[in-house]
Amino acid sequence: MAPAPKAEDFNPHPVKDQLPGVDFCLSSPPPWPEAVVMGFQHYLVMLGTVVIIPTLLVPLMGGGTVEKAEMINTLLFVSGLNTLNQCWFGTRLPVVIGPSYTYLILAISIALSNRYDDYIYPRERFKHSMRWMQGALIVASFFQMIMGFVGFWRIFARFLSPLSAVPFVTLVGLGLYANGFPNVARCIEIGLPELIILVIISQHVPHFMRSRRAVFERYAVLVSVMMVWAFAAILTVSGTYDRRPPKTQFSCRVDRSGLLRAAPWIRFPVPFHYGSPKFNAGDVFAYMAAALVALIESSATFIAASRFASATPLPPSVLSRGAGWLGLSTFNSGIFGTAVGSTALVENVGLLGLTRVGSRRVIEISAGFMLFFSVLGKFGAILASIPIPIFAAVYCVLYAYVAAAGLGFLQFCNLNSFRTKFIIGFSLFMGLSIPQYFNQYLFTSGYGPVHTHSRAFNNIVQVIFTSAATVALLVGFLLDRTHSVGHEHVRKDSGRHWWSKFRTFDGDSRSQEFYSLPYNLNRFFPSY
Repeated sequence: MAPAPKAEDFNPHPVKDQLPGVDFCLSSPPPWPEAVVMGFQHYLVMLGTVVIIPTLLVPLMGGGTVEKAEMINTLLFVSGLNTLNQCWFGTRLPVVIGPSYTYLILAISIALSNRYDDYIYPRERFKHSMRWMQGALIVASFFQMIMGFVGFWRIFARFLSPLSAVPFVTLVGLGLYANGFPNVARCIEIGLPELIILVIISQHVPHFMRSRRAVFERYAVLVSVMMVWAFAAILTVSGTYDRRPPKTQFSCRVDRSGLLRAAPWIRFPVPFHYGSPKFNAGDVFAYMAAALVALIESSATFIAASRFASATPLPPSVLSRGAGWLGLSTFNSGIFGTAVGSTALVENVGLLGLTRVGSRRVIEISAGFMLFFSVLGKFGAILASIPIPIFAAVYCVLYAYVAAAGLGFLQFCNLNSFRTKFIIGFSLFMGLSIPQYFNQYLFTSGYGPVHTHSRAFNNIVQVIFTSAATVALLVGFLLDRTHSVGHEHVRKDSGRHWWSKFRTFDGDSRSQEFYSLPYNLNRFFPSY
C-alpha cells in the first residue's frame, strides 16, 4: 500500500530570484582545465552562425571563397573583441557577442541593389557593397550607444515586469525555429544522429551513470559534434555523396566549403580594409531599425543569461550599460567590415543552461579562441568545415533552453489571473504569427507586405515585424502597461513586486557582486 501523501507535498514550488542547481555561477569560475575545454565548446557553438551568414551573403555581394574566408576571419576577430568588452565593461554577463541575423535582410537588399551594375569584376562589386554596409553600420551603432549610455534603455527596463518578460525572452529562443530542424533536414543522415546523440548524452546518460561530476552535461556538445563530424567525413571519403545533387553535397560533405584552400595561414584584420565607408540615407535608417531590433533581442538574451548564470535579475542601469557597449560592438563591426551588426548570441546562452556553468571566465576563454583562430586562418577553416546540419541539430537543443528560461519567469506571475493568461497567450501567439506572415509573404512574392516606392521604408517595416521577440515585446509590454490600469491586483499579478528591489543597482547587495565593474571603475562610471 502506497504511503499517504504528506501535507508539504502539495505546497507550490518556492519562487527563486536566482536559479538553483547551477554548478558554477557568474562569479565562480571552474578549474582552469575544465574552463578551457568549455571555452572551446562555446567557440564551437558560435562558429555555426559565423559560417552561415557569410555563406548566404558573400555570393550575393559578388564574392567567392576567398572573400568568404576573409569575412569569417573578420567576424571571429570582431566577435572575440566584442565579447571581451561586454564581459569586462558591459553587463558583465557570460554572453558571446556575435553576428546578427537581423541585419541579413538589409545586407541582401544592399548587395542586390542596381547601384553596382557598373562594376564588371566581382571583387570590385564585393568591396563597394561592403563599403556601403560599413557606412550604414557605423551610423546605426551611434543609435545603440545613445540608447544605452544616455540612459534611454534604462527607462524602458524600469517598466519591464516578469509578465512582459515571459513572451519577450521565450520568443528570442523559439523565434529562431527556422534555423533548427529545417536546416537539420538538409542532410538528415548526419543532422538527425547529432540531435539524437546530443539529447541522449546530455539528458539520459547522466541519470544512468550517476556520476558526481557533471561530465556528460558539460561536454555533450563537444563529444557529439566530434562523433558526427567524423561520421560525415567517413561518408564523404567513401564516395557516398559523389553522385548526389549539388545541394545535397553542399550540405553534407565536409570538403565543399572551400575555406581550407582559400583561408590564409595568418591574417590580421584591420579597420577599413575595403576602403573608406560610404553613406546612403535610406540604408542608414534601415540599419538603425535593425540596430533597435538587435538591441531588443540582445536584451532578452541578457535576461536569459542572468538566469542561467544564477545571478540576480539585471538592474536597469546594467542593462542600459550593456546596450551602450553593444553599440560599440556594432561600431567595431562597421569599421572592420562584417556586413552585419552585433548581437548577443542565443545559442551560447542555451549552452549555459545545458552545461549548468554560467561562469564569466569560460566566455572570456572562448573569446580568446575566437581571436586565436581569426588570426590563424587555416586552423579556423578546419573547424568551419563542419556541415551546417550538425550545427542546426545543436541549436535545436540550445534555443529550447533559452525559450525555457523565458517561461521560467512565470513563477513570479499569478497564473490564476485571466489578465495574465490573456497577455501571455496573445503575446506569444502574435509574436509567432506576425513574423510568419511577413516571412511567408516575402517568400512567395519576392517582397514584403509593405511595398511602397521607398525601399528603405519597406526594409524598416520588414526587419521590425520579422523579429518574433520584437513583436512579442511590443504586444506584451503595451498590454501589461495599459490593461486594467489602476487595479489593485495588477502589480502582484504581473510580478512587479518581486523585481522592485532590483530597480536600482543598490537595491540588493548581490548586484555589487555580479555586476560591478572591474578595477574599481564604478567610482568613475557609477550605476544608478
